[in-house]
Amino acid sequence: MLSLTQRIDETWADLSPQEQRAAEFMRGHLSDLAVYNATEVAGLSGVSKATVSRLYRRLGFDGADDLRDHVRAARRAGTPVAASASISEHLEREISNLRLALSGLDLAVPATLIANARRVTVIGLRNSYPVALHLRQQLAQSRDRVEIAPLPGQTLGEELASLMPADVVVLVGFRRRPASFAALVDTLAAGPARVLLLTDAGGRRYRDRVDALIECSVDSVGGFDSYGAVSSVVSLLASEVLATVQPEGAARIAAIGRGYDALGELEGA
Repeated sequence: MLSLTQRIDETWADLSPQEQRAAEFMRGHLSDLAVYNATEVAGLSGVSKATVSRLYRRLGFDGADDLRDHVRAARRAGTPVAASASISEHLEREISNLRLALSGLDLAVPATLIANARRVTVIGLRNSYPVALHLRQQLAQSRDRVEIAPLPGQTLGEELASLMPADVVVLVGFRRRPASFAALVDTLAAGPARVLLLTDAGGRRYRDRVDALIECSVDSVGGFDSYGAVSSVVSLLASEVLATVQPEGAARIAAIGRGYDALGELEGA
């Protein structure tokens, strides 16, 4: 299905100057279109309501309600949408995301899986890769054999082939997942390793295929998804793993600290 901006681009040459004026306003206020009606779009873009209604039809929408549904569906799917939000609105959404993520959160099973695993492989694709990198860095502080996949320029086949029953895969999969994600979940579920999934509400469909699932909202009032609550949960999970692997975890942290000092890797206080 074409996005709103794609529809505007494809019909631009056929639009009247007034329709182009309204379309240009819509292109710059995509997020606001989730709540604006045709009268508001007309007033804010300086054209008539009839022009806006005609433009909606040219773009393939039955009316303002149909267009609002389209914009809301795109935002729920994680599509970046131009938006302007106040700091207070952003703060409220971040707090809401964090409350949702922490409400009823039980990290005992995920932390035990990770702590007791022979090897931990953290997998992240597309926008989930930075989260996977951060989680791997945190876990590697308290235990060895924590790996990230796929490495840049590599594929997953080699990593999956070496998994064993004593291993754990932490799969990070937030919305706008690649089309192959479901197949990846199925492959991991059929394999020997235990699987922990870190995801958003859209990943609930995979709950029955994994050993444990942690859900975090990435909803935002801005144009892009926010991973503030995700980072908080990653920190909590890593801390729970560290508490589970004591005293070995403390010994590893101390050894890492000595390595930092010997190599002069960290800035002094």
